[in-house]
Amino acid sequence: MRFGLLASHVKRAAHADQILFGLFLPGPDLMLAASLHGIHECGERQFLIEHLDRLSPDDLLLFDRGYPASWLVAVLNQRTIKLCMRVDTNDGGYTCVREFVRSGAIERIVMLRAPSKQDALDYECPRKPQRVRLVRHVLPNGEHRVLMTNLCDNKLFPGDCFGELYHKRWGIEEALKRLKHRLNLEHVTGLSQQAVVQDVSAKILCDNLQTLVSMTAHADADLPEDRRINHAYAHTALKPLLPILLLGGKIGRKVGTLLRGLLDLIAGKTYRHRENRSKPRKRGAKPHKQMTQKNC
Repeated sequence: MRFGLLASHVKRAAHADQILFGLFLPGPDLMLAASLHGIHECGERQFLIEHLDRLSPDDLLLFDRGYPASWLVAVLNQRTIKLCMRVDTNDGGYTCVREFVRSGAIERIVMLRAPSKQDALDYECPRKPQRVRLVRHVLPNGEHRVLMTNLCDNKLFPGDCFGELYHKRWGIEEALKRLKHRLNLEHVTGLSQQAVVQDVSAKILCDNLQTLVSMTAHADADLPEDRRINHAYAHTALKPLLPILLLGGKIGRKVGTLLRGLLDLIAGKTYRHRENRSKPRKRGAKPHKQMTQKNC
């Protein structure tokens, strides 16, 4: 995150550059937990360790390419937390993964090397080889991906279900786009770290409320599965009503009527979702606003 902050001498002043880490629930598209960190802290794997107590054995963690590590797999196995992560062979990676790619097999059970002695001490995980399952996922365009999971029962969890599971990560990208561009997450109302945390928390809450309202509108209108709510319109329609819905006041009795009208309005703005349709990103600079355009 690059917040629109000016140089300041206030106590506990916020830094302009920070990292936002969150646990996100694809499907409903809800941010379950989020925290801000300095850019010089130890990294996303450590941020995850600090959030593991929020998870239960019924949860499954879905990872992209930045997370694979033997000690992390050992920690998750020790806590009986299910995982599915993409492992890439372009920058080295595991020997067993490279061998699996060359073999042409669809899936295989392998043993990851044991965590190093220092990692085992630092993260209090067993220093033992970890048993995992590698699954090859072939995209419609012919590209191959390798997914690693600790769900080794191929009868309960067929190999072809992991490709669809990994695709659910796209909801994370859409959520970040909403937060950064529609909700102007990098615009803040104060110079202190507390002000930045409050602003970020409020905007994440706003996005979660918009998601819940969209889900309710879709269910109440009994829309077909291939019809999706236009989240951009839902955000525009919900924004002016949020103070009334949250604070109530003299018109508290009218809240139900307002909310019903809002749900009907949102349900009328849908689009048709087409499976396996891709739209490659255009090369070029990302549409982030310049620092001079970010309010403070």
